[in-house]
Amino acid sequence: MNKLSVDHLLGIKSLNENDISLIFKTASHFKEVINRPIKKVPTLRDITIANLFFENSTRTKISFELAEKRLGADIINFSSSSSSVNKGESLIDTVNNILAMKVDMIVLRHPNPGSSLLLSQQTNSCIINAGDGAHEHPTQALLDSFSLYENLKDLNGKNILIVGDIIHSRVALSNIYALNLLGANVKLSCPLSLLPKDIEKLNVTIETDVVKALKWCDAVNVLRVQRERMLKSYFPDNREYSMLFGLDVNKLNKIKKDILILHPGPINRGVEITSDIVESNNSLILDQVENGVAIRMAIIYLLASKMNFQLTNNEII
Repeated sequence: MNKLSVDHLLGIKSLNENDISLIFKTASHFKEVINRPIKKVPTLRDITIANLFFENSTRTKISFELAEKRLGADIINFSSSSSSVNKGESLIDTVNNILAMKVDMIVLRHPNPGSSLLLSQQTNSCIINAGDGAHEHPTQALLDSFSLYENLKDLNGKNILIVGDIIHSRVALSNIYALNLLGANVKLSCPLSLLPKDIEKLNVTIETDVVKALKWCDAVNVLRVQRERMLKSYFPDNREYSMLFGLDVNKLNKIKKDILILHPGPINRGVEITSDIVESNNSLILDQVENGVAIRMAIIYLLASKMNFQLTNNEII
């Protein structure tokens, strides 16, 4: 069996094109599994996975839990709001206490960039980054790219637009890395105040006229405006943002072509995208949710196969 080049999934930046190809191939097999009447395989029956979420999450947390259960793993769910973290316990101490209970793999979401890297250096467990601050969200980028791959087949040379709050988005950075690896052309569109400094060095172009950008692209990934991360005002108000950068029927009618529409969620309907676009035939948003389970199953399976575990079945059933 082919193997990943990494022992942890800390970010897309640490992967290569062969890794992504292997993840996609494995996810395609698991997508067949989760669409069967019996959706579980016993592959990771003797493995224990801890989901450590220090930030709120709905889709990512449920998707990881479901992926783990579909693979037959034992699961521990950790919430910082009801833990000793509130008493001053450090991240390392929290994780080491959990590892002392013989946990094999950790899925970590944390508000601090680099937290998953720190854990990988300080513990012997396999670490999967489920989002670290505004840094990376690798599994989201992989499921986004996989959703595009299913519809566009080869992403090499395809034009992919990312619209929205780039500066606060871990999804944007991971998507840029993934799309570059897959040979896509990447363009960003948002208020200049929402662009990180020197973002052009990541092989992207900028277009502040969103209609021009939409005419250029084959697919658009719409990002949420992350008000909770904003310590100052980056634009006047939601109404103006929606008029200039929100995806709606009027803007799509101007481009006179069909494009694929993605959104990683949660969605601020009426701000970055309108409900009729969310529910349109060109929307891949629910496909992204389904693909998230298959992608996370693939990642967990491939990482577990590199560890010193005797998997119940080393082939995908």
